[in-house]
Amino acid sequence: MKSYRKVLTFHTPTRRAFINITPQVEACVSESGIKEGLLLCNSMHITSSVFINDDETGLHKDFEIFLEKLAPEKPYSQYYHNGYEDNADAHLKRTIMGREVVVAITNGKLDFGPWEQIFYGEFDGKRDKRVLVKIIGE
Repeated sequence: MKSYRKVLTFHTPTRRAFINITPQVEACVSESGIKEGLLLCNSMHITSSVFINDDETGLHKDFEIFLEKLAPEKPYSQYYHNGYEDNADAHLKRTIMGREVVVAITNGKLDFGPWEQIFYGEFDGKRDKRVLVKIIGE
């Protein structure tokens, strides 16, 4: 069995963002040479997420509105965590959106359903953040 590991780095100019990282992940699959196996893709930070969904701007706006209703950024004073930092909402948003995805690799390609894409969700941006891509298989 082969193993492949790569760290992708993202830097968003805004506090929150959704980035389609499917092309970068597909490049990892190609680089790995693995034809049959499993891919794990996870955020390496507790205020960002990796998830699978549709690449549609209206849906992304809906995510933003939904998450802001559940865990509003302000007022900062509403959170016990916010003392040294002001990112409690980002921790909660990450918990809702999830840490990672696992995708089957079949015939050297990501084995997606219709419309599925991999996204990086940033909830406390404006600095470098890392995403791990780990692939195992043959």
